[in-house]
Amino acid sequence: MPDKSRNRAFALPADHPPVTGGRIGVLIMNLGTPEATSYWPMRRYLKEFLSDPRVIETNRALWWVILNGIVLTFRPTKSGHAYEQIWNKDRNESPLKTITRSQSEQLAELFSGNADIVVDWAMRYGMPPVKERIEHLRSLGCDRILLFPLYPQYSATTTATALDKAYDALKQMRWQPAIRTVPPYHDDPAYIDALAISLKAHLKTLDYKPEVVVASFHGLPKTYLMRGDPYHCHCHKTARLLRERMGMKDAELIITFQSRFGPEEWLQPYTDKTVEKLAGDGVKSIVVITPGFSSDCVETLEEIAIGVKETFIEHGGENFSVAPCLNASTESISMLKQLIDRELSGWA
Repeated sequence: MPDKSRNRAFALPADHPPVTGGRIGVLIMNLGTPEATSYWPMRRYLKEFLSDPRVIETNRALWWVILNGIVLTFRPTKSGHAYEQIWNKDRNESPLKTITRSQSEQLAELFSGNADIVVDWAMRYGMPPVKERIEHLRSLGCDRILLFPLYPQYSATTTATALDKAYDALKQMRWQPAIRTVPPYHDDPAYIDALAISLKAHLKTLDYKPEVVVASFHGLPKTYLMRGDPYHCHCHKTARLLRERMGMKDAELIITFQSRFGPEEWLQPYTDKTVEKLAGDGVKSIVVITPGFSSDCVETLEEIAIGVKETFIEHGGENFSVAPCLNASTESISMLKQLIDRELSGWA
């Protein structure tokens, strides 16, 4: 077996500083997670996340007062309770971290036959930080790095800010590696196929046939759409392609948006309000799928599987289920590998 962790060192004069290179790094990047569910770890995570000007596009001075005077006083406890409901207690970490690590490890195994390719993972907020993992890849001799934000639909609040973090790290490096980024893959056939395979497999596990499948995406303030963020369009295209791939009618697979925060209008229709209306209109059985999330997390496991389910049942619904995210499933890893292979063309 080739040594996957070796440096590719070059023959140099005795008085020359060490130089390594010749390898390719693949860095998969997810949103992030608190390190624990108690107040202070939650506060640290939320402060980093909600201080990001790409996430909260408002007057910075005013937001600083609101964030530090109100939000970070009360929200860490509320968010900590939500995380506590879904926490991976065996590993003492959030499911998002468990799954992202597994995705990285499985991809690394698929590339294990090529000692020149190194796969690693990082979080935009929290641990492990992007800067640390880029530096680690560079120390292993990676002079070319493919950055892979795990967001199928592009948004400045997700894809762009993850790449910003990587670029901030590169600005501090004397010898920068060459960089490529994986583009949005919201309409990639491999992604749509993986979603369809996953949804079909989930439907087979149920003892009922859903009247409606709700494709719930993370929401954004409507003003972000009006300023040119393509996320809304990407979500709609994903839902349309998945509907066509499943052979469903428009009313059988609908699109909604979840996780709104604050008083302003967000992308509509809202997931919770839609589910409430479905139940009120007499719909008894639904399935929710969350195609915009590459890994199950607090938004899918707590907000949808617990909170939205309660809303549906309380208003007259009877059968409710959430299809798992693609996570580290066989179809997910195969799809990610296809995207990586394509983007490494000419490098590997």
